[in-house]
Amino acid sequence: MTASETPLRRYSYLGPAGTFTEAALKLAPEAAGQEWNPVANIGEALADVVAGRSNAAMIAIENSVDGGVTVAQDALATTQGLHIIGEYLVPVDFVLVVRNGARLDDIRTVAAHPVAYGQCREWLDERLPGHVHFPAASNVQAAADLLEREQIDAAIAPPSITEHYDVTVLAEHLASNRDAVTRFVLVAPAGPLPARTGADKTSLIVELPRDESGSLLELLEQFATRGVNLTLIASRPIGDRMGRYRFVIDAEGHVLDERVADALLGVKRFSPRVVFLGSYPRADGIRAIAQPSTDDASFRDARAWLDGVLGAGSARA
Repeated sequence: MTASETPLRRYSYLGPAGTFTEAALKLAPEAAGQEWNPVANIGEALADVVAGRSNAAMIAIENSVDGGVTVAQDALATTQGLHIIGEYLVPVDFVLVVRNGARLDDIRTVAAHPVAYGQCREWLDERLPGHVHFPAASNVQAAADLLEREQIDAAIAPPSITEHYDVTVLAEHLASNRDAVTRFVLVAPAGPLPARTGADKTSLIVELPRDESGSLLELLEQFATRGVNLTLIASRPIGDRMGRYRFVIDAEGHVLDERVADALLGVKRFSPRVVFLGSYPRADGIRAIAQPSTDDASFRDARAWLDGVLGAGSARA
């Protein structure tokens, strides 16, 4: 088979075309020139990967304003055989769009994805008091709903929406937080890990062994005593009974870093269930800084010292 005959790789993402998830997929070099498959929700995107219908899926996992995308976190906790192989940061901005010819005074109802609506609520309440919110499946679908449903007067959508729909932008920069960013991850079948870069992140999901005082502290100590900084820790209910939680954790560093590997060994000894989600390059390129006692050389030196102790003991025996 020649290079021109090589089958295209398939990437699933939350559609339709024009969503922030598609914008994140555009940032993934390996997805350029490949087949992109828009789907209705995160669960469908991950199911495509598990079933082999897609090679990878781009999903939103965290927002700087609203926190974790819980549906994504829960799906990764309960879906086996997946690894995160990359992350991407997309600035979040919104515009208000209407049908051509409509005015701000004409707006009584607004279609918006619930997350977008929450981020733009302050602007809407100030300029459109008394408006009614119509939830939409995605930020782009909100514009589609505007054109398809007569009872909707306006929609909150991404700035690029006019590339996909014949609508008029009435207002820009609706979000209360102009610095809002959404973090996306590219998820693929478990396989060889991305190479260590020095600016990496390791993600996992951990369950506590028991519901008692100090359990969470004991979990965090597995990282703290090895000098591993955490960039995210979020709790999610396991769902079998009240008071049972799993923790979504992002740690600085790669599993090939001695301190991270040692921390994961400690977590595995401590927890009844650990889901390793992968080690991958950080989107922001920030390099992890190891203290002198927790760098790779220190761990190797300590291991060599112990080997020497054990060797000397064997010789005496």
